[in-house]
Amino acid sequence: MSVFSYHLVQTSFISGLKAILLPPQPGRIPGLVHWECMQCMTLGSAVFSPSRLLLRQIALFAQWESEAAIDHFLQQNKQGKKLAKGWHVRLEFMRQWGSIAGFKIPAATTSPDTPDAPVVAVTIARMKLPEVPRFIRWGRPVEKLVRDHPGTTLSLASIRLPRLVSTFSIWKSQKEMTDMVRGHSTLPQPKRHLDAMQERERKDFHFEFTTLRFRPIAEYGSWKGQSNFLPQKEQQ
Repeated sequence: MSVFSYHLVQTSFISGLKAILLPPQPGRIPGLVHWECMQCMTLGSAVFSPSRLLLRQIALFAQWESEAAIDHFLQQNKQGKKLAKGWHVRLEFMRQWGSIAGFKIPAATTSPDTPDAPVVAVTIARMKLPEVPRFIRWGRPVEKLVRDHPGTTLSLASIRLPRLVSTFSIWKSQKEMTDMVRGHSTLPQPKRHLDAMQERERKDFHFEFTTLRFRPIAEYGSWKGQSNFLPQKEQQ
């Protein structure tokens, strides 16, 4: 059974640029199915601001054949050793909406929904470049909604220019996440996500888009001096 991982690491400008432009090929890394390497962004930040694109912060989302493959990569591979200095979470796939090339998404889990259990959400999209201004106009309010939501313990966006964009969020419970998606929230303008999804259905921003939902298995390391983003009961 495959396992997914999401990594965050602070690096130098040169190392970050190399990771984006010259990532190791999956065929050269034992047990790696596919990955996407991106630069981090601050959710909800102004388009033309230093915090919008964080050149020294790398996000990597990967699918592996096993957890042993993750361990081998982090311990034996040159790039993996750099990632090991940051933070990562290991993830068990639950379900998918939409589709994206590269990853080999398994069948949806047959486990029953557990509304009170923590959940991790990852979105990945390949943009239609003419739709970028419209995507930003509808997307930034959603970014702020997720960023400010009391149900998240960690949330961020990432990008690989010119067209790959992604979001990552850890939620205290599946119910809090699904309530946000459906427009139920105590925050102002609670239907921002719902409105953006309706606009996407009217005229798509992307030529590929997927939302993936995961059960968190365990986390390792620290990010910006913090750790334990997962509720302790979910760690192994």
